[in-house]
Amino acid sequence: MSIIVRCLTIAAVLASTVGCAVNPVTGKQEFSLVSGEQEVAIGSQNYAPSQQSQGGRYYLDPEVQVYVAEVGRKLAAVGDRKELPYEFVVLNNSVPNAWALPGGKIAINRGLLTHLDDEAQLAAVLAHEIVHAAARHSAAQMSRGTLIGLGAAAVGIASQQTGFGQLGGMAGQMGAAAWMAQYGRGAELESDAYGMEYMVRAGYDPLGAVKLQQTFVKLSEGRQRDFFSGLFASHPPSQERVSANQLKAQSYPPGGATNRDRYQQKISRITKDQAAYDAQDKALKALKSKDPKTALSHLDKAIKLQPREGQFYELRGHAWRMLENTTNADRDFSAAIQKNPDYFSHHLARGIARYENDKQPSARTDLERSYTLLPTPIASLYLGDIAADSGQKQQAIEYYQQAAQDKGEMGKQAQGKLATLEMASVPHKYIASQVFVNNDGYLYVAIRNNSAVAVADITVELTEMLNAFMAGSSAQLRGPRTLAAGQQVTIRTGIGPFNDSGAANRYRAKVIAAKPQ
Repeated sequence: MSIIVRCLTIAAVLASTVGCAVNPVTGKQEFSLVSGEQEVAIGSQNYAPSQQSQGGRYYLDPEVQVYVAEVGRKLAAVGDRKELPYEFVVLNNSVPNAWALPGGKIAINRGLLTHLDDEAQLAAVLAHEIVHAAARHSAAQMSRGTLIGLGAAAVGIASQQTGFGQLGGMAGQMGAAAWMAQYGRGAELESDAYGMEYMVRAGYDPLGAVKLQQTFVKLSEGRQRDFFSGLFASHPPSQERVSANQLKAQSYPPGGATNRDRYQQKISRITKDQAAYDAQDKALKALKSKDPKTALSHLDKAIKLQPREGQFYELRGHAWRMLENTTNADRDFSAAIQKNPDYFSHHLARGIARYENDKQPSARTDLERSYTLLPTPIASLYLGDIAADSGQKQQAIEYYQQAAQDKGEMGKQAQGKLATLEMASVPHKYIASQVFVNNDGYLYVAIRNNSAVAVADITVELTEMLNAFMAGSSAQLRGPRTLAAGQQVTIRTGIGPFNDSGAANRYRAKVIAAKPQ
């Protein structure tokens, strides 16, 4: 069956939400749920928060940003989707990585620049990412991910209808998003091949792409473990890619620009500061090992080498907090903000520290600034606490709802606080009830505490329905004295006996009162 027929068949099943599109790079028909306009919108909406979540923009040498963007635009100008609103940014992140969002929003980490030798290799990285955007690889991933999300959402809806779980859809979609983070083998080879074509069109030596992959393969075989958490996680190297690049390079005339001296001059600030960032890496390891004194020693060295880097001061603030020196911690968090006021993490760190030192007004200012730059679950949780303490119940609920999406301990905390705030007004949102006829022929009500907190003083309203739309008489049942989080119990109503289990369909149960303990 041809891909066009397959797309039409799938479209018949999934109706108007699905379509086929031509890959602008290869010219092939491909299944897609995402339009070009949607790609651009998704990339634009996620570009700033994606930068924030990965170190923020590298700011110590603005000329590096100008240089990388210049090389990137030169390559994009000879690509197959010149109309995309391409942007290029260098992130202040030591992990060797580069990525592209839909619509041509591209980033390369400071840590990867130090592993490249010349401008041709930089062009190889950027051209590879440009092809990911131009060939709609993210759109293809999202199309497959959306199908996963639709299925997960159906599971979530089903669980909500039974009243015994509301997180199925969210968990499934989070899993789909994680799966989408890695391109397939075909997309990687395609980006390598067409990326070399873009390099040649722009006047670069295509051997830069070969040398780049050779370097990555060599590093992957060694002890460069940081690569596995960065570039190799989404762009796994292989001898297959090296061989394919070598074969492709042979199809072009020899020559092309490498601009090694220019490249080395442009990244000289980063190269000069590498010792400071190495000290930062050692400090991070010490902090993870709960050794703040060693961390301070490394950070003092880093700051001496490069006193303008805000990340060094923030880490030093965390070390002081471990040592319970709140004055020094606040001083260093403030210094980090002064060095780089546009990075969410500095505001978040000082906001949390000040909240825990009972300085709520200034903590709120910091946390709100952090949340504006990047709405993290932890900022949502603390802002929810501040709003709750201030009597701003609805605002607290909204913040807790954001924090509750976290899949870890933070999410559980938020769920518990959300339940505490809402339990009095909507207890049935957290305590599910279901009517059934037991083996003894009598009517029972099963109640389950779906919240993250224990509850008490539960009252269930049991209503006999005259028909599907009209309620008849009702009675109130007392639940158990307490019901732990996740616990389920049954209440014998004394109504019956019935000859068939279908009698339960004539009754509806709803929890109308409960109190969090």
